[in-house]
Order: sequence, then C-alpha cells, then structure tokens
Amino acid sequence: MFKFEKLDVWSKSMDLIEFIDILVKKFPKEETYILTSQIKRASDSIALNIAEGSQGQSNAEFSKFIGYAIRSTIEVVCCIHIAKRRGIILNEDFDKVYSDWETISKMLQSFRTKLN
Repeated sequence: MFKFEKLDVWSKSMDLIEFIDILVKKFPKEETYILTSQIKRASDSIALNIAEGSQGQSNAEFSKFIGYAIRSTIEVVCCIHIAKRRGIILNEDFDKVYSDWETISKMLQSFRTKLN
C-alpha cells in the first residue's frame, strides 16, 4: 500500500471525484471542452497532488503539493459557482459539492499545518 492510500483526505477526494464525474455528465454538450473539462481536471488534480507529494518527499516538498491541491479545490468551487450561474446544476448539487469540497479544503489546510 502506498502512503497516500492511507490518507483520509485522499480517500474523500477520490469519492468526490466520482460524484463530479456523475454530475458533469448532465452538463450540456457545449460545455464539454470548457467547464466540464476544467472541473474534471481540477478535481483530479487534488487527489493527484496528494499522491505525488506523499512519496519520497520531504515535509516541505509534500506541503508544497498540498498547497497545489488546496488551490485546485478552490478552482472546483469556482467552477461550480459558474455552473450554478449558468443554470447547469441544481442548488442541491451545488450545496453538496460546495460543502464536501469545503471539508476537504479544511482537511488539506490542517494537514499542511501538521507538515510544517
């Protein structure tokens, strides 16, 4: 088992990646190469940065990757705001994604504090 697979924040981000994947399948076709692509890449980036930073890195280097993951979390939140304003997602989906990513963001910030 790899180090990142033991991290709750990585596991939770993987769960939300699955939810995002289901959610964006409802987006209109004209958003495929715009918002759909952006939100999926940003979501994936969170788990990918956690994983990449965890292996063979110093705490300072791992903290840098956690910082990248935090920024990607903010990017996802901005994407769902855009989707909501464009009338693409329902308030319930917005609220779920927002709340879950907010939780992950707090977990990442706490984890980064422990690394420093």
